[in-house]
Amino acid sequence: MHTQFALPQVLGALLWAAPLVAAADSYTVDGMHSIPSFTFRHLELSSFRGRFDTVTGTLEFDPAQHSGSAEIVIAIDSVSTGVPMLDQFLKSPRFFDAARFSTATFKSGTFRFSGQQLTAVAGELNLHGVTKPVVLEVAYFACRQHPLLKVPSCGADASVTIRRSEFGLDAFIGNDSDEVRLDIPVEVLQAQKPQ
Repeated sequence: MHTQFALPQVLGALLWAAPLVAAADSYTVDGMHSIPSFTFRHLELSSFRGRFDTVTGTLEFDPAQHSGSAEIVIAIDSVSTGVPMLDQFLKSPRFFDAARFSTATFKSGTFRFSGQQLTAVAGELNLHGVTKPVVLEVAYFACRQHPLLKVPSCGADASVTIRRSEFGLDAFIGNDSDEVRLDIPVEVLQAQKPQ
């Protein structure tokens, strides 16, 4: 008798409390302020840099639980080095082959924290049709109310060094370095919640 009476009470209490459990917030990438770049050694003389001008993606983040997930999508044909002839080569089948592999994608479900500070994001990078595990080191991370748009926002400076040959991008290795540093500064804006 007591058990039959208690069960509905417990279920009711759980259902009442469920909305109080904070879910992860959803964010979308602010493409105007998220410009991934790459750096490699040219002819063992200097560092050469380029960037990608089009990036989209989403972020789920729960600061209370120190958990989240992310998907960042980079449009390969938006590569820009400041040298038009090099840009065309990089888009061509001899390198990125942007017609076949139109995007590079980073997906993660593992956020690593030290205390309250996000320090790394582990996931998989898909580039040129090849997927490899990578860990982005986070040098800076912050969330705040966006002062202009008046919505919650977050931003991070993340980076990782990869070997491009592992992704089938081995043109001119020997002249230009195999190791490439990827710098991924990202700003995200909280998605509009249904009214």
